[in-house]
Amino acid sequence: MASVSEWIEGARPRTLPNAVAPVVAGVGAAIALDAFSWWRSVLALLVSLSLIVGVNYANDYSDGIRGTDENRVGPLRLVGSKVAAPKAVLTAALVSLGLAGVLGLVLVAVSGHWWLLGMGALCILGAWFYTGGKKPYGYYGFGEIAVFVFFGLAGVLGTVYVQAGRVSWAALACAVAVGCFSTAVLTANNLRDIPTDIESGKRTLATRLGDQGTRRLYLALIAVPYVLSGILQFTTHSLAALTVLSAALLPQSVMAILRNATGRKLIPALRDTGLAMLAWAALAAFGLNL
Repeated sequence: MASVSEWIEGARPRTLPNAVAPVVAGVGAAIALDAFSWWRSVLALLVSLSLIVGVNYANDYSDGIRGTDENRVGPLRLVGSKVAAPKAVLTAALVSLGLAGVLGLVLVAVSGHWWLLGMGALCILGAWFYTGGKKPYGYYGFGEIAVFVFFGLAGVLGTVYVQAGRVSWAALACAVAVGCFSTAVLTANNLRDIPTDIESGKRTLATRLGDQGTRRLYLALIAVPYVLSGILQFTTHSLAALTVLSAALLPQSVMAILRNATGRKLIPALRDTGLAMLAWAALAAFGLNL
């Protein structure tokens, strides 16, 4: 029987910035459109948090029963380390994803944009089939695309749309930026796991690109948000350059990538990239509205 602290660790709290950042950026873009609704923003945040906790438990369950996590370096895996029964972790995943579905349905109902139900369904299906099912797409190198779409484009633009009924170019820029950050977090994670993923037959994008190719991809991904900051700065939002302050959180992560750090030495890169993403989103929301 896993303890409460083990269940919390199994939910992978270090990934929560991936859920919070798109909502923060989306709220900032909604305020800029004079369409802010605090309770719709809260609902969007709860949907995003429930979804990421659900996908983390679902990954724990699916990877655990396949044996992928038996020699994994990183946070505790409940099934892989045998501290929790697979059925219990599966139940936690389904409850979290179900909660995301119910809250999402409420948000769609109050916004009146019923077509968003399709997007919500795709998010939930994407969360499960990332590592679940007979042919999980995360095992074939498509995980990064899914993260970019679900925790970048869908997260930011969905938050804006349920409040404003439309999106803006600034919102799209924020969505791409947050999506790149979120994808960089996964890229760093998969870079760390290349040896064990190859051993278990998990063909992530990192195993396909190789060690050096994955490091170059990470550096490119974290550069994109700051390029977009510059574009916003010199087009419509003169204080978008405030987001550059978030780069102060990245030196340790960048040095770990450049110095070919491996294994546990890459874990801080996941943390710092997530924090930089959250800081970028908050600073963007602030800068868009001054």
